[in-house]
Amino acid sequence: MRCVLLLRHAKSSWKDCGLADHDRPLAPRGRRATKLLREHLRRESVAPAVILCSSARRTRETLKRIGPALAKEVPVRIERELYAAPAPRLLERLRALDDEVDSVLVIGHNPGLQQLALSLSGGGEQLDAMRRKYPTGALATLEFGGSWSELEPGSAELTDFVTPKRLAKP
Repeated sequence: MRCVLLLRHAKSSWKDCGLADHDRPLAPRGRRATKLLREHLRRESVAPAVILCSSARRTRETLKRIGPALAKEVPVRIERELYAAPAPRLLERLRALDDEVDSVLVIGHNPGLQQLALSLSGGGEQLDAMRRKYPTGALATLEFGGSWSELEPGSAELTDFVTPKRLAKP
């Protein structure tokens, strides 16, 4: 089985209205959310074989803050093409992965991540929650069989969907 982890960046700051969207940092709420995500990733022993991260500042900051929780050193690819990428472009990027890679963490943006997760999901208990909202800091975990080039709509199962709000509950 292959695993696709789709993480929407944590909450970004709008404090400096002069910043370009690409350059917005994390807000204090986003930094708190990354702590919850880091604890969740550590608890679940998440260990992606590769990380694909948008070049936006808020995605890179999200990665930096969750990185210590990942179970091993992971190759990271910061890719400008992932910034605000639509679902078809994200799917194309996943299909291009080498079949030696068994899992990938994509850190990106909505609406592309949510649309991709919904498209890939052939089922899963948490599908309705993900359909309603894919908030900042949300992480969808999908599993599928076959090669990356065979990844297509409906071919994966949503096995987990967590949000910072859900992780904050005792």
